Amino acid sequence: MIKPMFGHRPKPKKFNMPLRYYNPEKEEKRKRKISIKMRRKRPKQGAQVFIYAIGLAIVVWVISVL
Repeated sequence: MIKPMFGHRPKPKKFNMPLRYYNPEKEEKRKRKISIKMRRKRPKQGAQVFIYAIGLAIVVWVISVL
């Protein structure tokens, strides 16, 4: 806060990006790995929602019977 009053100007931050070479085999493996992970998550989530729905229906039924 005091530095700007004495003529100090902030310097831009240095950015040193490492060089990255394109490797088609590595990119294809990465895409395949990502797509497989996404496919596995969907059935688990659907089953979990189904179990919660059944549990909620049982609780509502028990409450209505009493």
